[in-house]
Amino acid sequence: MTHFQPFSLNIRGVLHRFDKPAVMGIVNVTPDSFFQDSRTNDEETIARRVGQMIADGVDIIDIGGYSSRPGASDVTPAEELRRLEKGLGIIRRIDSSIPVSVDTFRADVAETAIMQFGADIINDISGGDLDKNMFETVARLKTPYILMHMRGTPETMQSLTDYDDVTAAVCSDLSEKLGRLEELGICDTIVDPGFGFGKTVEQNYRLLSALPHLTELLRRPILAGISRKSMLTRPLAITPADAIAATVSANTIALMNGASILRVHDVAEARQAITIHNLTLNPHEAANL
Repeated sequence: MTHFQPFSLNIRGVLHRFDKPAVMGIVNVTPDSFFQDSRTNDEETIARRVGQMIADGVDIIDIGGYSSRPGASDVTPAEELRRLEKGLGIIRRIDSSIPVSVDTFRADVAETAIMQFGADIINDISGGDLDKNMFETVARLKTPYILMHMRGTPETMQSLTDYDDVTAAVCSDLSEKLGRLEELGICDTIVDPGFGFGKTVEQNYRLLSALPHLTELLRRPILAGISRKSMLTRPLAITPADAIAATVSANTIALMNGASILRVHDVAEARQAITIHNLTLNPHEAANL
């Protein structure tokens, strides 16, 4: 079992320290995300979902206006911005201080979300590959950045799974990009191996098993985005709606293997998994319970 390493993020000049693994709650302001129950299109649904996440103890809210499921259709920048403006406006009316990451691979969209709509962190599924201006934009904005591994685009990624060694390929790609980010002065970086993005079910489990290696090699907080994905539903022949138990199991394994952030649809269950994991590592904390 890999022990959790505390980490900090400089968000708008304020240092946020995470002494326990963090829960990132997913808010999809999209009509076509793979998990139907996560789709929040109207203001009432968005507000209800955000309010429940905050009540359940979410640490970071991740908002996306462009579905990145396999085979997803393209969304124009204008439409993506329209969705994000609505969602971020609601989040900020409910809570003006909770850290919010914007899930986008477009540098201009990210900049507008940070500068005008109140987002704090950029979560880029393409790791800079789909917009050559992303790294320079992050450096100029001085915002934390989530660097994810993906091949191709959401439309093509599942046809690009021909790795000799998926763990070595992911490590090499992320390590090279971390070096480029450091040269630009970007230090607050989180890495995401990209479960489900251009990987087969087998490759996803190889990566999950290899998280301790990624943690040791990359020396950055690891984000695990496994929630209700096909790596869970296909082996069990279930739908995403039925995958909460499998998600908790996989998230617990990710925590045991060194994940620092769980990106999830279900905040309360992730918080419970983190609490039990922490008590396993620190049994003395249960003495007075």
